[in-house]
Amino acid sequence: MTTMIVEIYDALRDAWANEEKARKAAEVLANYEDRFARIDTRLERFDGRMNLLQWMIGANFALTLAVLIKLFVH
Repeated sequence: MTTMIVEIYDALRDAWANEEKARKAAEVLANYEDRFARIDTRLERFDGRMNLLQWMIGANFALTLAVLIKLFVH
C-alpha cells in the first residue's frame, strides 16, 4: 500500500474531484515528498564530505608552507 497526503486528498475531495483521481494525486505528491527527503539526505552527506576535504586541503597547505619556510630559512 502506498502512502498519501491526507490533507491533499481531503482538499481535492472538497473541490469535487473524483475519489480515485484524488487518491492517485495524493499518492503521487507523497512520492515526490519522499524523493525530496532522500535528496536532502544525500546533500547533507555531500556537505559533510566537502567539509572534510576543506580541512584536508588546509592541513596540506599548512604542512607545505611549514616545509617551504624551513627549507628557505636554513
